[in-house]
Order: sequence, then structure tokens, then C-alpha cells
Amino acid sequence: MVVNTKNFTEMEEKDVFTDKGIYCGRVTDLGIDLEKFRVNSIVVDAVKGSFLADIVGNKKGVVIPFAMVKSIGDIILIKHISPTSVEEIPAHEEHPVRMP
Repeated sequence: MVVNTKNFTEMEEKDVFTDKGIYCGRVTDLGIDLEKFRVNSIVVDAVKGSFLADIVGNKKGVVIPFAMVKSIGDIILIKHISPTSVEEIPAHEEHPVRMP
């Protein structure tokens, strides 16, 4: 998937929705593979009351693989997720929750 933005900072603070129109939260960071010069993931804060917060709690730093991103514009649209697709990561790692 090609990202047509001038700057990665343009993705920060964008709202994230599933392709079913359900609000998940806001982008706070990107996971970047510097060897391949590509984005691996987006990091989303699960906003209180959002669909994502209902699944993972009000966790900060939910990692969503970039392969789940369907489109980027005024908002970021991702593939719909389900509660069974969430994987907990040990607390000593940087990001507490990872989406498959």
C-alpha cells in the first residue's frame, strides 16, 4: 500500500475508524522499518468510549499492523477487528497491545 502524504506527521492525531464506521481512537505514532523504508504499523490510543477501548480498555499505544490500513485521508480507515483478534504483549515491552 502506498501512502500519499507529504509528511508522516500528517498522520498523527488523525481519527481511526473501522471499515464498518466504528470509531477506534487517534494515531499517536508510526512503526517504521528503517531497513526497508516502509511503515509497519500505526499506534493508536484507544479513546475512552470507543470501540477499541471496549476491546482493550483505555490502553495507550495499541499497535495496528499497516496491512490492516485500508485508506488514509481526512481519517484513517482500517479493516474491522474483533475482540478475539487482540493479542496481549508482556508489560515489559514498549507497546501493550498488538492487533494481528
